[in-house]
Amino acid sequence: MLRAINRERYRVIPVGLTREGVFVLEDDDPDKFALDAEHLPDVVDNGTRVIWPEPGAERTLRVRRADGSIDDLGTVDVVLPILHGPHGEDGTIQGFFDTLELPYAGGGVLDSALCMDKHFMKIVLQASGIAVAPWVTVTAAQWAADPDRVRAQVAELGYPAFVKPARAGSSVGVSKAHVEAELAGALEVAFAEDAKVLVETTIVGREIEVAILEGRGGARARASLPGEIVLTTREFYDFEGKYLGGDGADVVCPADLSPELIAAIQDLGVRSFEAVEGKGLARVDFFLTEDGLCVNELNTMPGFTPISMFPKCWIASGMTYADLISELVDTALERAA
Repeated sequence: MLRAINRERYRVIPVGLTREGVFVLEDDDPDKFALDAEHLPDVVDNGTRVIWPEPGAERTLRVRRADGSIDDLGTVDVVLPILHGPHGEDGTIQGFFDTLELPYAGGGVLDSALCMDKHFMKIVLQASGIAVAPWVTVTAAQWAADPDRVRAQVAELGYPAFVKPARAGSSVGVSKAHVEAELAGALEVAFAEDAKVLVETTIVGREIEVAILEGRGGARARASLPGEIVLTTREFYDFEGKYLGGDGADVVCPADLSPELIAAIQDLGVRSFEAVEGKGLARVDFFLTEDGLCVNELNTMPGFTPISMFPKCWIASGMTYADLISELVDTALERAA
């Protein structure tokens, strides 16, 4: 996004968030954050501290340098919270910006929190009449207290089954239990990321995804052309496939679908977005089976790398990467007006 954003229109102030939760002033250098399988980018504590504006005051962003001096960085018009996982995609950073009265792009507190927790996301979609993959929710306490009951519940779902943290994202901690003997190990991997885990039945079908953008001027949200994840040697679309371009998973956009199926997928994507009171953007993931469509999940801050489905879908639908970023910013400003 640093590389693609329209520099003639925007002045970018890159703020990094360290693993310890410290906001630092980062380098405006796209190459520093390029995704490389050999060396994943990381934000380190460089001694700076970003000072956010106070509520009700001017939106002036400041930085305290390592030597203690304080500089003004400029007035903030809008924040692009390009963050995945806990504290970035679960409504907490959104609530922080709401408290500071800073406009920001993307989902709000409610839709971010709902979609980050796959358990409650499924409940909300089901209540709206939208089909989801059958699942069992297991907590670490339940597994410790009564593993036999958990095994029985999963056996009723059937194997193979996917085991995933309820609130992690990016396929972190996800594994596939082919038989009951693999369930304990899969739960251990997932519990390392979250004390609440979903076990889902394996759905046989095509993996279809559609990108959603919030409507402008009171209009309904709109959907892109759908894309498809085509697995060749991978069992599922994991972190490496999503972000590092690993072999075994191809992102195809637009997907080879009939006009009728495209319309149905776009409609269900918008309905899912509306069911969670979506704002800004989302990527809606489906399984297309012999029995029809079911929603796997919604991502309120989907991947934005050059190989990610969200930008690919909108580029296939006629937008440029830079225009897509501008659309997010303009929507955020319109919402805050």
